[in-house]
Amino acid sequence: MRKFLLVLCAALLAACNGGGEAPPRFNATDVSGADWGRELSLTDHNGQPRTLADFKGKVVILFFGFTQCPDICPTTLGASAAALQLLGSDADKVQVLFVTLDPARDTPEVLAKYTPAFHPSFLGLYGNAEATAAAAKEFKVFFQKAPGNDGNYTIDHTAASYAIDPQGRLRLYMKHGETPDQMAADIKLLLAGK
Repeated sequence: MRKFLLVLCAALLAACNGGGEAPPRFNATDVSGADWGRELSLTDHNGQPRTLADFKGKVVILFFGFTQCPDICPTTLGASAAALQLLGSDADKVQVLFVTLDPARDTPEVLAKYTPAFHPSFLGLYGNAEATAAAAKEFKVFFQKAPGNDGNYTIDHTAASYAIDPQGRLRLYMKHGETPDQMAADIKLLLAGK
């Protein structure tokens, strides 16, 4: 009887799973089906208006930060560049976008020097204060100015990146600190249509 129940349970589990493949095992948090993070309308550091639709067919890694960030932003962009290196020729199918949360200081000229310094294909995006706030709200990114030294300021902000699949759908929430290996593995799954 016990053996029969085990076989029955296994059959029921297989039926519930549709008998198909198991869902992919991402390193990052799977947010597929989210009803946010669908639109982005900013300008790149070359002066070109950009939306997410411009990058369909590629995996987009989207990160919000600012160029004077002392730690999180450069380490995240550095990890993204290392992940692209691990992808080899598949790196051409990935677009990293850095959205500034500090448009007052991060001018197109500043972004044009900062962002491609990590990788020539990276694009810095900016907008006015309203467009920046709208983009951050759409992707549930927290940010606020905080007093710094000598009358200057810093910006506290969400420290995660997002991965958008080649069909333009928000798929992954990548926490700060994920390794280039983890990022590359997740990107490969998205490129494979998982």
